[in-house]
Amino acid sequence: MNKLRNRIDRILEIFLILLTSVLVIDVLWQVFSRYVLSSPSSFTDELAGYLLIWVSLLGAAYVAGKKEHLAIDILLQRSPEARQRTLRIIIELVILGFALSVLVIGGSWLVYTRFYLGVKSAALQLPLGYVYIVLPLSGIIISYYSSLHLKDAIKKD
Repeated sequence: MNKLRNRIDRILEIFLILLTSVLVIDVLWQVFSRYVLSSPSSFTDELAGYLLIWVSLLGAAYVAGKKEHLAIDILLQRSPEARQRTLRIIIELVILGFALSVLVIGGSWLVYTRFYLGVKSAALQLPLGYVYIVLPLSGIIISYYSSLHLKDAIKKD
């Protein structure tokens, strides 16, 4: 289980570095073509938006796996040790429920409808199903990490 987790972490790290690099190059080209060449590139704005979606959702999955995501844990910190375990289990169940219902199920429906309706982006003419496929993908990854965290929380005495 640990080997699979480390492999997913590594794949996400490399993919996020690659996507962020492409995003930076895209935005730099956009600024250069607009202000230096006085001829703005037509596709860079749309590509930057789609890359930002991918970086955000996959980045959220990555930090959820590392348990470094944004959290308000004052209730958890101020609770007695016995209640902390229960709260951790509840928190992981809520995260798992959200990831499965909204990201996996809702995201899959969104991807399906975009492909079924043949919706394409304006500048790139890219089927929008490819853009939104990151929703169920990140949901699956978050669900996997959350189930591991849930298992750890249940095991702890």
